[in-house]
Amino acid sequence: MIELKDDIPIKGSLTYKVYKKGVLIEEATLNNLVVNGGRDQIARLIAGNVTGRSINRIAFGTNGTAPDAADSIITNQYVRPVDGFEYPAMGQVQINWHLPVTENNGMAIMEFGLLTADGTLFARRARSNPIYKDVDISIEGHWTIVL
Repeated sequence: MIELKDDIPIKGSLTYKVYKKGVLIEEATLNNLVVNGGRDQIARLIAGNVTGRSINRIAFGTNGTAPDAADSIITNQYVRPVDGFEYPAMGQVQINWHLPVTENNGMAIMEFGLLTADGTLFARRARSNPIYKDVDISIEGHWTIVL
């Protein structure tokens, strides 16, 4: 008997670069967690319920606790639109984003999150140490989701 197995997890990674006065000071690629809200959005998209389900924003927040599947918010979030999408390989979407020097100054960024158009948290990643966002700091990156 042939046993079929199809329990491929939804996974992804967050890649970002931090610049101070235009000079690269930090670079990282970290695995992320697609939270329950994101999984629910995918299920509804497959069923044709598309209104408000697409990822269109990135959020920056102040909570450094490890991500959990039940997470539904980014703490003290600052939200901005994503820059666009690419498709690097079959079953993958890359969400491009940036945070310019003119925005979100004064925050100690400890977490990142992807939000859908209806405000649902799709994926979350936390840091162990903050990025102190100031007028000379910019951040750019992409978030890749693999289905």
